Amino acid sequence: MRRRRLAYAIMMGTCLTLFVLSWTVVRLWSHPAAIAMAVVALAIPPFAAIVANWNIDRRD
Repeated sequence: MRRRRLAYAIMMGTCLTLFVLSWTVVRLWSHPAAIAMAVVALAIPPFAAIVANWNIDRRD
């Protein structure tokens, strides 16, 4: 459980960092790069949720 929580926190931290940096720093130099970073940031949360819930209901 701890490993999944850590993976989720890292993924969401990366998502938040990408999103904030894309619209505060990168957009000043390159709009397409900022948009690409935002799109990548938007794609991360579904995968983070999958990782966080991996094998949660597994019963043998």
